[in-house]
Amino acid sequence: MKAVVVVALNNYQVKIGLASCSIAAGAQQTYNEFAKKLADIDNTEITLQPTGCLGMCFCEPIVEVNTSTGQRYLYGNVSADDVDKIINEHLLQDQPVADLLIYAPNVHPEMNNYFDKQVRIALKNCGVINPEDIDSYIQAGGYRGLKKAVKSSPEKVIEELKEAGLRGRGGAGFPTHLKWSLTRQAEGELKYIVCNADEGDPGAFMDRSILESDPHSVIEGMLLAAYAIGAKQGYIYCRAEYPLAIKRLKMAISQAKSRQLLGEAILGSDFNFNIAIREGAGAFVCGEETALLMSIEGKRGMPRFRPPYPAEKGLFNFPTSINNVETLANVPRIISDGAASFNKYGTEKSRGTKVFALAGKIKRGGLVEIPMGMTIDELIFDIGGGISTGKAFKAIQTGGPSGGCIPAELKDTPVDYESLNKIGAIMGSGGLLVMDEDTCMVDVAQYFLSFARSESCGKCSFCRIGTEKMLGILTRISHGQGTLADLTKIQELGEMIKAGSMCGLGQTAPNPVLTTIKYFYDEYLSHIKDKICPAKKCKALITYTIVADQCKGCGLCKASCPANAISGERRQAHEIDSEVCVRCGLCLSSCKFNAITIVSKPKDTDSSMEVAQ
Repeated sequence: MKAVVVVALNNYQVKIGLASCSIAAGAQQTYNEFAKKLADIDNTEITLQPTGCLGMCFCEPIVEVNTSTGQRYLYGNVSADDVDKIINEHLLQDQPVADLLIYAPNVHPEMNNYFDKQVRIALKNCGVINPEDIDSYIQAGGYRGLKKAVKSSPEKVIEELKEAGLRGRGGAGFPTHLKWSLTRQAEGELKYIVCNADEGDPGAFMDRSILESDPHSVIEGMLLAAYAIGAKQGYIYCRAEYPLAIKRLKMAISQAKSRQLLGEAILGSDFNFNIAIREGAGAFVCGEETALLMSIEGKRGMPRFRPPYPAEKGLFNFPTSINNVETLANVPRIISDGAASFNKYGTEKSRGTKVFALAGKIKRGGLVEIPMGMTIDELIFDIGGGISTGKAFKAIQTGGPSGGCIPAELKDTPVDYESLNKIGAIMGSGGLLVMDEDTCMVDVAQYFLSFARSESCGKCSFCRIGTEKMLGILTRISHGQGTLADLTKIQELGEMIKAGSMCGLGQTAPNPVLTTIKYFYDEYLSHIKDKICPAKKCKALITYTIVADQCKGCGLCKASCPANAISGERRQAHEIDSEVCVRCGLCLSSCKFNAITIVSKPKDTDSSMEVAQ
């Protein structure tokens, strides 16, 4: 096709995020359509660039249009069918498409808090640069920290991190400079750097987004860590379920080697360092650092007894520093821009920023980065936009299966290591689940404990047997067959499991149960004493019924029922057989006349479902 010569009114750069989340939403088709249409336009004033994840999962696919004067326009939920409109009206006539805009100068001011209250350090390049182009990373200041470091000394690199106050972003918050210093001082012919990218928390995708959107930042962070401790070999342990992250990491490693930024005689110095990728099979326990080392060594991923700690005897029994993705992504920015650029944010003991994956009943789900010390209220309502269902905010779960449930009454709690620990929760790696008033906290505790039980490696009896026993008690309670003695017993078990388990999985597995009992005790009492689930979620304690006066006999509920529990003639009121009903909720979602209701108490609690003893 012959190109059409068109002159745009401005110089435009069009960016389209191509990370896993946006590709799943259709961004690849949108990008291909832009590429096809712009190829037919002979105009060098419009450029198209693929990027990574901007974090705004709630409105993917996103198209960003930037002008040469610095104006920024964000279009959300852009399908391939919308491309012509954006090109013809905005790019060629300088008329932004109002019905697709989600953010622009003086447009949608409610989005100002979303951007203004975030501070992007680890996510600085995510959704900004082309993750498959090393030059894009370098133009954004990439590898400047490495160049600065090799002209300095390893001790100064560690001292810079100490001054910055960077703590491990994998959950425990151990000071990064101290981990590096201990590994540097340890005796060993070889030393290793390991990047823990085994992101296993349900709902967490911080590491994946950084690896897909800014892989060179992690590589540079590993280079700086290796230079600081004296390592010549590094490993990135990434779960195989992240194929795009692994693909872009491999590309980044190859590109860095071609520029003498990785391999032998880095930047012409005597510093040598190589990186290899190891793909994990998805075992949650391999997120624990010693189990991860076992997996890299080709053994079954099971925790080791400590001490000795990995800094002394780690991978192949040599001193090893293990850091997670977000921690390493922060390091180049600290070394490049100085410690003060990082520690001006946060609190006295929790410096800098933290990345969170917002999920659950929240309007603006996705990835955000906030200064430490921001309150839960600001995070959920100012940045997250509030509760998506329009119902009352009930609680958040931080730290995944290892974390705790924080009630809405504590929404003024600052988000930092000390404040969260004080109320029984943990920072964790950054997963944050938002719940509304329709959430059953007994059900939430049961879900996370079931996950921890299933992922236990089984090495120690406290975790292997203790979580099984706790889950049995929770199941009885959720079926209305629990007793007050069960509440005492489950708390005692939880404390014993925390004290006796050998690794972080077992030591934190009881947290969701213990915090829900602490903050939602009345909800447990309702299940035990009244035999009802206030949130109407526990299947054994609810019954679906059809209100005859409202039922039109359309048959949609009957057609959607997988158990054939609904009977009735067309245009006549239908009925649900509660003995056959599996309480899946499909009838409720299919009914267009609000004729189906949930009753909180079943007819026969004791025989409603089989309960694990």
